[in-house]
Amino acid sequence: MPGSWTAREFPNLKDSDYKITSEYSEEYNCLAWAVGDVDQRWDPDEMDQYYWPPGVPREVTVAAVVAAFQTKGFEPSPDSSLEEGIEKIAIYATSDGRPTHAARQLKNGHWTSKLGNCEDVEHETLDCLTGEVRDAQGRIMCYGRPVCYMRRPRE
Repeated sequence: MPGSWTAREFPNLKDSDYKITSEYSEEYNCLAWAVGDVDQRWDPDEMDQYYWPPGVPREVTVAAVVAAFQTKGFEPSPDSSLEEGIEKIAIYATSDGRPTHAARQLKNGHWTSKLGNCEDVEHETLDCLTGEVRDAQGRIMCYGRPVCYMRRPRE
């Protein structure tokens, strides 16, 4: 059963690919969810409306997202494979290099994502959230693909 998002936003996400694990919430976003923070949105917005780790450039780049996650103990990882005692994050970006999403690996090897302001979902693979669809103005609406992985010891 679909959540509050549209099929157009996630063309590769089929009903059998995920299960909803939370209610709709605007309190936090995918970047916050990836590091386990459900109390605030993580966003490098230029107006300083949302939380962004001190000392990390407020820019919408993969490098800035990596630096933000490093403040929570994550370090670069060569891949997304499941490792005992290790928590991983996948950072998605569009073909123009803009970071769009982060997903966190669960102990069972599945992934958990906060879909924008929508629900959190558990999904078996990273691929089900990949894809690029453009709106009428040519803006990319989807997450693109995983471009970077990070890891830290699981708590």
